[in-house]
Amino acid sequence: MTGKMLAFLREADWLTPERVRGYAVILGIASLALLANSYMKALGPDGSDFLAFWGAGQVTFAGDPAAAYDLATQERVQTATGSRGWFAFVNPPPFLFVAAPLGALPFPLAWITWVAATYAAYVFATMRAFARYWLPALVFPGALLAAGHAQTGLLTAALLVGGAALLGRQPVLAGVVLGALVIKPHLALLVPFWLAGAGNWRGFLAAGATAVGLLLAAWRAFGLDTMIAYTRSWDASAAILASDDPEFYLRMASPYSQLRLVIDPGLALAANAVVSIFAISIAFMAWRRMGEDALASGALVLAATALASPYLFNYDLPFLILPILWLAWTAQRQGFRPFEKLLLVALFFAPYATRAAALPLGVNLMPLASILLVWLVWSRGGQAGSETGAAPGPKAIVTNLSSPPAMRRSEGNRVTTQSI
Repeated sequence: MTGKMLAFLREADWLTPERVRGYAVILGIASLALLANSYMKALGPDGSDFLAFWGAGQVTFAGDPAAAYDLATQERVQTATGSRGWFAFVNPPPFLFVAAPLGALPFPLAWITWVAATYAAYVFATMRAFARYWLPALVFPGALLAAGHAQTGLLTAALLVGGAALLGRQPVLAGVVLGALVIKPHLALLVPFWLAGAGNWRGFLAAGATAVGLLLAAWRAFGLDTMIAYTRSWDASAAILASDDPEFYLRMASPYSQLRLVIDPGLALAANAVVSIFAISIAFMAWRRMGEDALASGALVLAATALASPYLFNYDLPFLILPILWLAWTAQRQGFRPFEKLLLVALFFAPYATRAAALPLGVNLMPLASILLVWLVWSRGGQAGSETGAAPGPKAIVTNLSSPPAMRRSEGNRVTTQSI
């Protein structure tokens, strides 16, 4: 019996494409109810992470973009919606180009517009990489978590995944897309090392020029006062990171955050710096390790990105769909390794499941899942044999998609502490 059970788990032949499609449909239906619940909570006294972006957009649309970074103004604007809590806006000024149109809309309509637009961008970018994988991308629990919070994870995932999908065939356009990550630069930490290691100087220069260009455009559009006000928001970011609240760190998904729970903050930051250097070295070697395949190297770099920054939340992780789908596609072409199907199932659910379990367990296990994902992609290095650029993907992904636990709210930039 033990041998049969071991074989049952090792091969997971029961996990067929037909069953996967059925699981995906069930998960999709359940997710509609979960998103509706998140929307109703966003309109209530608990508020939503999206308040930070909408509040910044409100004052920008009204002609006072520097007020996006003024805490007193943001408290007044955001709590006027009926929310008890409010959130500091700490994104760089180019993000105001995105926020201003949202600020022109009433908060309820702006929330729907933001989630729908960023979700569509995320799915579109994933389809550029794996055209037939739209269903797993649509119901990826990491994406659902970002949508429930109405956070930036879907938008940044669209940029990271889109850049990886374009790099092999349109390096300049890929660089432009990746350079737009200036709106959340700590997620782009590995990008220059990846492009430099690949010798892709057109993409490298395009990314740098785009980042600088967006900063200059924001300066021109919003004024010097806004640029200076942004530098003052660093104090708010520092205050957030200086929190001693264990629940805050349990909502985070970085190695630093979990080490911060058990060791001195300085040692935790030093340990994360070592991990970041390790991730940078992986990014620099990704091109050669993955057989000079743009999409494969992108899968490795995006997996390592989840380890690079000390400031990372589970809702930032929709970009992990690329390495997960790449592993499934490669395995279908070359054969699954022992237990690989089940590992992919676990990784598929990891952004959501580790967040849901973090408070009860007293630890967020997402960094361990990220390490596993990096190892799985790295160990497939040089075996992909895929054509450089966007990959067609197989007809179906062999991944188990069952209903995730209920969405939980995190409070990355929340100024007023609330329980979840």
